[in-house]
Amino acid sequence: MTVNHFSDVFTPEILRNLFPEDRADAFFEALYGDAEDGAYDIRLAFNKAEDNTLYFDFLLEQRPGKCLACNVTHGLPMVFERHPIINLNGLAREIEGVLQMECTGWKVGTTREKNRQIHKLPVQFSLSPRK
Repeated sequence: MTVNHFSDVFTPEILRNLFPEDRADAFFEALYGDAEDGAYDIRLAFNKAEDNTLYFDFLLEQRPGKCLACNVTHGLPMVFERHPIINLNGLAREIEGVLQMECTGWKVGTTREKNRQIHKLPVQFSLSPRK
């Protein structure tokens, strides 16, 4: 599959299937004991593809009446790397299924503030042809 076609593959519907909207509630339920305590919703967005790497962003979108402060989101890379509800290993396996390629690894970047209501947490997946 060529790089130019990845944006056609990762449609909004496919992205919602890979990372369902209700996963944010499950994440906050596990962290705080109540999904209502979560300050943001989490959505997966396709960013780009270069060489053998896919670049996605977890978009952290402020919930109404909540505060999306940097201190709430900057410790997330380590949390997202390990948290079983976020499940990056599972997400990698699902991407393999969509592309029929092998995911050889993933890496979580540093949280960035897009604006006061949206922060981005980049994640990249390395790919190779299936053996």
